[in-house]
Formats: sequence, C-alpha cells, structure tokens
Amino acid sequence: MLIREATTGDWPAIWPFFHEIVAAGETFTYPLDLGEADAQDWWLLKSPNRTVVAVAGDGTVLGTAKMNANHMGNGSHIASASYMVDPRHSGRGVGRALCEYTIDWARTGGYRAMQFNAVVETNTAAVRLYRSLGFEVLGTLPEGFNHPAKGFVGVHIMHRPL
Repeated sequence: MLIREATTGDWPAIWPFFHEIVAAGETFTYPLDLGEADAQDWWLLKSPNRTVVAVAGDGTVLGTAKMNANHMGNGSHIASASYMVDPRHSGRGVGRALCEYTIDWARTGGYRAMQFNAVVETNTAAVRLYRSLGFEVLGTLPEGFNHPAKGFVGVHIMHRPL
C-alpha cells in the first residue's frame, strides 16, 4: 500500500465510498445529502493542509485522509485529521496506515498534539484504533450525534500529544 498526495484525478474513485459513508449517517457530522461538488471542496484540502489517498499496487484507491490545523491563530499548534476507508477494503490496515501517516505529518509539521473533535462513540472500530495509537478520550458530548439506528449517542473529543 502506498500513501500519496490526493489529486482531483482521484476524486472519481473517492466519491463513491465518501458518498456511501456520509449518506449512511453513522460516523460523520456532514449533511446526509452532501452534494459531490461541496464534498470535493470540503475533502480535497489546499496547502498547508493535506489530503492523501492510500492506494493498492494496482492503483486502486483504498481510503483517504485529510489533515489540517484544528484551530486558527493561537490554537493552530494542534492538528486534526479525518479518515475514510472504502468499506470494500476495511479490516486490512488501511485506516491504521492512514492514521499513522497523519500523526507523522503533524509531528513533522511542528504540531504539538492531535485532536479529533467528534468521534461518534458507537464507531467502536475507530475508537479502538485511535486508542491503540495513543489517543485518549478527553470528554464526551452526551447525545451529540443522532445515529440513524441507535438514536442520540455521544461524540468523543480525542487527543494525543505529539
């Protein structure tokens, strides 16, 4: 698996699983009816932020991550990131590789910590992965997310120093 900078040429491969994940409404706080043009603008970030793709040896896009400063100004020393793995390629280490990549990016970029603002508590695979990579739950916003099957559930704020 290779992780490289995403280009607009990768968008046609990202959009189908991006749309599937967002429309399912189980893990992201994005509008369920987010259109493709807005989604592309939100996901494909411009420098100094980054968006990357994880690709297989044959060039298949397996997943993607975007990484950025979590806040501006005097809070700009804290990084954040978001991840999407094509469900057809889940369970193969793609998410872990992307998360490790973003941690290295943030550390190399001089960030002091990484924070995730809204990890849905029912997304147990993501919570388990992030904890295994040194993230801790700082707090949980009760009923901060309206899960389509489980109703109102909490969202974690997760953090790790770099």
